[in-house]
Amino acid sequence: MPALKPGAKVAIVAPASAAPNASDLAAQWLEDRGFVPQVMPASRKRLEAPYEYLAGTDAERLADLHAAFAAPDVGAVWCLQGGFGSWRLLDKLDYGLLRQHPKPFIGYSDITALHLAMQRHAGFVTFHGPMLAQDLLAGKREPTESHVLAMIGGQIGEGAWIQAPPDSWPVEVVAGTASGRLVGGNLALIAALTGSRHEIDTRDAILFFEDVNEALPRVDRLLSQLAVAGKFDGVKGVVVGTFTRILGTNMDDAQAQSLLYPLLLEQFAPRGIPVLAGWPSGHGEPNLTLPLGARVTLDTRRAALRLDQAVTTSRRG
Repeated sequence: MPALKPGAKVAIVAPASAAPNASDLAAQWLEDRGFVPQVMPASRKRLEAPYEYLAGTDAERLADLHAAFAAPDVGAVWCLQGGFGSWRLLDKLDYGLLRQHPKPFIGYSDITALHLAMQRHAGFVTFHGPMLAQDLLAGKREPTESHVLAMIGGQIGEGAWIQAPPDSWPVEVVAGTASGRLVGGNLALIAALTGSRHEIDTRDAILFFEDVNEALPRVDRLLSQLAVAGKFDGVKGVVVGTFTRILGTNMDDAQAQSLLYPLLLEQFAPRGIPVLAGWPSGHGEPNLTLPLGARVTLDTRRAALRLDQAVTTSRRG
């Protein structure tokens, strides 16, 4: 997949919820960093009730994605924000078209549905990373911005270690090292697609998940659902991202993370699966970019992930 080069065109898409007032601000943000923005039409829209959570109709949002991937001069497809609704597009996406035109696709949260489907049916690396409105315009703490630009720009290559920054504290819940394809995203979306033809493939994988606004009993239920569906049977290692605004607690996010550890131990320790928790990717700050579908090695003692393949290639011209 070609790396995003300076001066390239970047398509701004909103496959899920609306943030119509943010599109032009996002375009300016991209211009300020040396890119040429292309604001796709649905990213400026918001439907009326009861579908006010959607940015444009399904057909409009789908057309934006297809046009962005098909355009030869578009170097990356960057999501404006998450929310709800990207799952509505999965059965109608032209995966053959996407497979013919692989390019960096960046987003997280509800965008997990698209990541999972693209992994299943298109087969190229996609990037679980900061969105234009939700993260970058909101000024999420560094290295949120610098890391995503380095990742999609090809500055982070095979053999590189993805390290948590000094002001974050990943926790070794189950010690060990493991290698596999990095898969995952938002826990609720991973669970929601289980049983569909777009469900996550966790065989020989490093599983990553994060979430926001969930109560501990619901996290327990989501993990149990994936367990009984056999989704942990082939997992080699687990990286748990930030769980922010855990409902029913009076703790800050950093303290509340520790409430997850017994649930993680219960699921993964008997299976001998290494687990690194508190990894700074997801709804918290900073939000490090992860290359989904890429081969990686998890080292819990080092509290880091090593890229075992190049995720982009240099692009001439």
